[in-house]
Amino acid sequence: MRELTPLLLSLEMEHEDWRAFSFGDNMREELKKINEVRSTFTATFERTGTKSSFGHPKPTLLFKDVRDHTGKIVAEHLWFNYTKGFMELGLEAGDVVQFDARVKAYEKGYKGWRDDVWDSPIETDYKLSHPTRLVKL
Repeated sequence: MRELTPLLLSLEMEHEDWRAFSFGDNMREELKKINEVRSTFTATFERTGTKSSFGHPKPTLLFKDVRDHTGKIVAEHLWFNYTKGFMELGLEAGDVVQFDARVKAYEKGYKGWRDDVWDSPIETDYKLSHPTRLVKL
């Protein structure tokens, strides 16, 4: 975590508005078709961000135009944790990255106790997990 400290200080610490990058629900249907399959993907780096992890900011990366090995777009955008592997690439906005990852289902939406939160129902979505073999193209 020490390597990430300067990065954390330089990032905006505001809450990320991920909805600004949501262009439709059926795009990740392509990921649903290959759930639990490990494959090769490419994506374009957009920007850094943060998420809250047990009350502490954790650096993240936003990628857009995520494509499978055939070049078909499988997701408009995805967020990844800013891991050592990504850090070593020295990414700048617009860089295209190739990586291997496994498609995983996850639940998103509000899971708290408040009755007044109705705009974030719990639903299943799909992500790419454990990216390896990271290469900047």
